[in-house]
Amino acid sequence: MAKKVKSAITPTREQDYPAWYQEVIKAADMAENSPVRGCMVIKPWGYAIWENIMHEMDVMFKETGVKNAYFPLFIPLSYLEKEAEHVEGFAKECAVVTHHRLEPDGEGGLRPAGKLAEPLIVRPTSETIIGESMARWISSYRDLPILLNQWANVVRWEMRTRMFLRTSEFLWQEGHTAHATEEDARERTLLMLDVYTKFVEDYLAMPVIRGKKTPSERFPGAEDTTCIEAMMQDKRALQAGTSHFLGQNFAKGSDIKFQNEEGKEAYAWTTSWGSSTRMIGGMIMVHSDDDGLVLPPRVAPAHVVILPIFKKNEDRRTIMESAQSLKDALEEKQFHGRKVVVEIDDRDTGGARGWDWVKKGVPVRIELGPRDLEQNSVFMARRDTPSHQKNSMDRDDFIHQITDILDNIQDTLFNRAQARRKENTIEMDDKKAFYKLFKKAGGYDNGAFVMAHWCGADACEETIKKDLSVTIRCIPFDSPTEEGRCICCDHPSSRRVLFAKAY
Repeated sequence: MAKKVKSAITPTREQDYPAWYQEVIKAADMAENSPVRGCMVIKPWGYAIWENIMHEMDVMFKETGVKNAYFPLFIPLSYLEKEAEHVEGFAKECAVVTHHRLEPDGEGGLRPAGKLAEPLIVRPTSETIIGESMARWISSYRDLPILLNQWANVVRWEMRTRMFLRTSEFLWQEGHTAHATEEDARERTLLMLDVYTKFVEDYLAMPVIRGKKTPSERFPGAEDTTCIEAMMQDKRALQAGTSHFLGQNFAKGSDIKFQNEEGKEAYAWTTSWGSSTRMIGGMIMVHSDDDGLVLPPRVAPAHVVILPIFKKNEDRRTIMESAQSLKDALEEKQFHGRKVVVEIDDRDTGGARGWDWVKKGVPVRIELGPRDLEQNSVFMARRDTPSHQKNSMDRDDFIHQITDILDNIQDTLFNRAQARRKENTIEMDDKKAFYKLFKKAGGYDNGAFVMAHWCGADACEETIKKDLSVTIRCIPFDSPTEEGRCICCDHPSSRRVLFAKAY
């Protein structure tokens, strides 16, 4: 009987997946809960991942003509009221500012004073206040398109929170564009979804399904919402990015008008699109294991950590010089637009030092001791393989091959996630089997991605959601038209949609 290998993270994924997720974040020193309920402190290692995400996505946005701007954190209540469906969709999540100063309460404390003439909403999203600016900036078709993005924080007062996945305050980017024609706006909606798809798959190594949301799942006030959905290791879905075609709804609410080429007054067509730090949560849940975080090299804060091994006191200087020269040689290499980043950890903490870096998910670990110097070699471990698996490698070959090694780790993580999704995506036509699958799902096994027919009725969608806590994640773009029967009511259906439990 094989000896069971002890894991660094307890509980394991199979024992308690939600608790495992929180422990991975803690062990990697990525973030912690803040004194403000529902909010988090993102620590340097976690924030460095977000910085890499921001940098790469920002470049991709700008390649499509988008420019960055910044708009106020506070939105007048009257602005949200201009678009009825929008304010209804966010009303229960809004944080409201009603006073502008504090004064002593006479008992050693403070109380709000200076009531505002109009309450201010801490932005849950910025369509309405950006629309007000666009209305002033646009007068002619020559002023269009306007292509804007802002990197910001938003507040949606969540009752049940989980670090990175769902917090009351979170970091994100929100894009907002205005166009002269419906066709241009729809093209932009899909273009930005393509950008999200490329980033999430190429950088976060998370395969996604692209599709359109059902009417009940659309962004409040949008005519269409498109999305990308990824499968986590527990077979739940995570929405990793959305792009919305807003039609002329927000333009009419904000009075965004322009004179078209025929000299007539017309309303602009607008879009919005966003992604957030929940992508980091998705990355954690797709790739990490029972030893901790596993990072795709393209967004890792460091690609390589060098762990000098000191056998005798007189070896320290020689080994440290060798470690520094190895670091210098590696950092001359370029990996997808940035230099290979190398850390040297010479702490005298024994085996705990190596485990710290395993849990932080650094892609490559190098042990460098006296024997390695004698043989001009390095002792290498990859984070995409079992933590105890290490191999000796010629030092010069390692330097030469480092970018290929990182690319291979990146590809391995993507292919592994894609294989897992393929294995756990099924077509289903029998209602009893559908209900049995999701009713027994729990813990680490939350069912599957199920492609099943849906008649299009809100009532069927709501019934399945109420009975099973299963939602239609999207109507996949690549779902072919085919005749079938609705998985809920058995009425005719023209295509399959994606059902899953979700975060």
